[in-house]
Amino acid sequence: MFELSREHEDFRKVVRDFAEKEIGPHVAEWDKAHHFPVDVVQKMGELGLMGLTAPEEYGGSGSDFTSLCVAIEEIGRVDQALGITLEAAVGLGINPILTFGSDEQKQQWLPDLVTGQRLAAFGLTEPGAGSDAGATKTRAVLDGGEWVVNGSKQFITNSGSEITSVVTVTARTGTREDGSAEISTIIIPSGTPGFVVEPAYDKLGWKISDTHPLSFADCRVPEGNLLGERGRGFAQFLAILDDGRVAIAALAVGLVQACLDECVRYANQRQTMGGPIGRKQGVAFQIADLEVMLQASRLLVYKAAAMKDAGAPMKDFKQAAAVAKLYASESAVTATRIATQVFGGYGFMEEYPVARFYRDARILTVGEGTSEVQRMLIARGLGLPVE
Repeated sequence: MFELSREHEDFRKVVRDFAEKEIGPHVAEWDKAHHFPVDVVQKMGELGLMGLTAPEEYGGSGSDFTSLCVAIEEIGRVDQALGITLEAAVGLGINPILTFGSDEQKQQWLPDLVTGQRLAAFGLTEPGAGSDAGATKTRAVLDGGEWVVNGSKQFITNSGSEITSVVTVTARTGTREDGSAEISTIIIPSGTPGFVVEPAYDKLGWKISDTHPLSFADCRVPEGNLLGERGRGFAQFLAILDDGRVAIAALAVGLVQACLDECVRYANQRQTMGGPIGRKQGVAFQIADLEVMLQASRLLVYKAAAMKDAGAPMKDFKQAAAVAKLYASESAVTATRIATQVFGGYGFMEEYPVARFYRDARILTVGEGTSEVQRMLIARGLGLPVE
């Protein structure tokens, strides 16, 4: 039987207590106002959540990937939008610089990011380049020792808050001999002339999170702002996404847990026909299905996380990450449908959390690789020649 360590479970209690005290009482208000609570995000940093996987030399705790997944799950159990804020801050903000950055780049950017005083974002998706990241149109050209960046990005998390300090973006930096695009990653500090953060999206869910389209018009940064090796931007992106898929799956587990908690509570309290609705098989069996989805999703997530921490072969980890992401995210969508059904008419009302859960769940099957992409990756891992 797979179980997390005592240390992981003790850490879970710490994060759960923080989420319930600092986030839970305000979620409905923040969601309605589309408010990004900078102070709470920085408190997450003070708790050490942003620096979980970063080395101590940059202010982190040097913990394992499993600890990050526990934190994301517990924050996501109370609010998915702040859960994705944490996931993106670490997985898409810190991780690229930590993994591919030079010593100078790490020293410049990581200390503030690791402590949560600042946020970083990763600009990959474009209007015409989502799952097909190779279709990137943003360009970066060297001119007099500077990269001149032109293009646009969309759906970029943590990209326009008052504490965002930097965005790393993928861009075409040339053409390979075979005619394919050479994709590299460029570090662009916030406030750089020509870098414009467009107004925030009016989203269906994740309304608390900070999400913007970005545009670049003759945006100039030093040549030394190249992140990693030139032409390896696409490969870097794929490596970052493997971790991100497990992290999104952990976020989904938090949502399934939240649905189960709310349904059990409501089914015991709501009276109809002389007793609680939980005694009716039509309700009880649906809630039982939530427990099955929760246990299966959680096991898949922490199996993949344990493989990452153990240094499993990349091929095996990629497969486990895709399986966890597919199953957990699809389960979260199903769980919110069940929860709103259990709540009946009240499930359609914004005063009950399951309505927010329903809105938040759908993006889980899209972000960090759609369900279709996960199925393609899983099929390829099985040796099928799927395109």
